[in-house]
Amino acid sequence: MNSAIFNLAYKSVTNRLFTVGLTVLAIAMSVTLFLGVDKIRTGARESFSTTISGTDLIVGARSGSINLLLYSVFRIGDPTGAMSWESYEQIAGAPGVEWAVPISLGDSHRGYRVVGTNNTYFERYRYGRDLPLQFAAGEAFADAEGVVIGAQVASDLGYEIGSEVSLSHGIGEVSFAEHDDHPLLVTGILRPTGTPVDRSVHVTLEIIDRIHDDGAHDDDGHEEDGHEDADHHQHEPEQITAVFIGMEQPTLVLRLQRQVNTYPEEALSAIIPGVALMQLWEVVGAGEAAFGAISAFVILVGLISIATSLSASLNERRREMAILRAVGARPGHVFTLLISEAAAIAAAGAFAGIVLINLVFVMIAGLVQSRYGLALGSGGLSPTDMVTGVVVVTAGALMGVLPARRALKNALADGLTIKL
Repeated sequence: MNSAIFNLAYKSVTNRLFTVGLTVLAIAMSVTLFLGVDKIRTGARESFSTTISGTDLIVGARSGSINLLLYSVFRIGDPTGAMSWESYEQIAGAPGVEWAVPISLGDSHRGYRVVGTNNTYFERYRYGRDLPLQFAAGEAFADAEGVVIGAQVASDLGYEIGSEVSLSHGIGEVSFAEHDDHPLLVTGILRPTGTPVDRSVHVTLEIIDRIHDDGAHDDDGHEEDGHEDADHHQHEPEQITAVFIGMEQPTLVLRLQRQVNTYPEEALSAIIPGVALMQLWEVVGAGEAAFGAISAFVILVGLISIATSLSASLNERRREMAILRAVGARPGHVFTLLISEAAAIAAAGAFAGIVLINLVFVMIAGLVQSRYGLALGSGGLSPTDMVTGVVVVTAGALMGVLPARRALKNALADGLTIKL
């Protein structure tokens, strides 16, 4: 009898395909919204947390810790100021500092951020679980005019070793101050990292100084005295944007941070990347909770539509219910029939929603990574997807309880004589 009930439930659902289809669509869209918010939140957190590792402190001009983290690591926003090279040297030479990597920001190449630094950057920068940067082709700066590009830059612009690169003032895709009279040459292409490094163009600090000091060099890129800096690795610019610092011992981090934050020569800030990330999540946490609550209510509305659909069809199905009772169907059979219909509709909506969000996620993940350098993951079925599906199906079945009780009451009152 149970198999016959389930078969009858299937035929009943297909017989009302249009109405059921709209209900399934409502549930699918609500599940898509709920899972989409969760996947983006989880993917963004994982991507942010794995963008930089092994760096104990980031030092820059005085600003908020979140702002300093965003523009120095994630290339989001603009630097609030600069720090002098003399301050960098004092901090780099402080007791307990194992290494220090200077970076200079503020320029671009065809919309991609330019990072001025030195070869120590490629030796010390870590991402993920302490993974080093690796070259897919070429090498680091062989001379002052070398350029190392990220994997996304190479892919989008079709660059290879030996390609010419000209820098621009500012970070927009269109600049009115181009330096195409003295192009640089690509000497290295990095392997993909899933971080903003993939969308960065790395040049030497000397080149950054040169493009910001138009009067100090002739058209050939030489200094006025007729010779170039003998060693671009030791080039000393007047200012830089920030410094990545690694300490010999973790216990010395807080001491150096305090010294930098109270540095008397100029206003500087020193942040611990992990702590700054926690502060960022605290700021966006309220928004995440709000989006999650809204998504949950949207699913609830979708589930209520199941009860609405079944209740609306009861008057049309009163004779059907009465005939079922007349041919020997017990109250439990009628109850199971309507509960099965509700569960089937919920299951179809949940399945469609899970499939849809994973398809959409695969499409937008590539766009987000190419535009912002954040790897949201490759999608795929996750534990959250499965739990959500089970909860939606269970809740959908419960939504069928009220219509099922009404159907039993009507069938008992009507017998075979339907009063409409």
